[in-house]
Amino acid sequence: MSYPEPIYDGEHGEKSAWVRLGDATPDLTYTSGGTVDYLARGEQTAGQFGLYRWNFGTTVSGPGAHFHRTMSESFFILSGRVKIFDGTEWGERTAGDFVHVPAGGVHGFRNESGEAASMLLLFAPGAPREPYFETLKQVGEGLTMSDEEREAFYLAHDNHWV
Repeated sequence: MSYPEPIYDGEHGEKSAWVRLGDATPDLTYTSGGTVDYLARGEQTAGQFGLYRWNFGTTVSGPGAHFHRTMSESFFILSGRVKIFDGTEWGERTAGDFVHVPAGGVHGFRNESGEAASMLLLFAPGAPREPYFETLKQVGEGLTMSDEEREAFYLAHDNHWV
């Protein structure tokens, strides 16, 4: 394996970094008490990746088994205990544990511990996950969808339930 083709061809580099401080207000707060921080949106990374901090509240939450056709998803547990389905079994993961799921890999995640937990979610390439997360928040607040609308929503956001 070799390095990819260059994507920057300038002579001396440029000042283009951005910073999001750890104490920034979360981008989303769910009725479950969980929050999401948009650390690096796909549009900010030229579609290379999307990185999010997912903070679980103390109530049971998280999606069941599903897969994505267009992107991989990786999980890095920052704190607490999170169950992650690896396509075979639900295993409890704790701080420092990492799970990578290639495109097409069946997976799910949830917090059943009754305690707060936090993890990083990395999607590659950087799909526009923010509208997906925001609609899930609206559903938690009472937005209703017909079966057809729900199916179209999941299809539009590359979520295929198993």
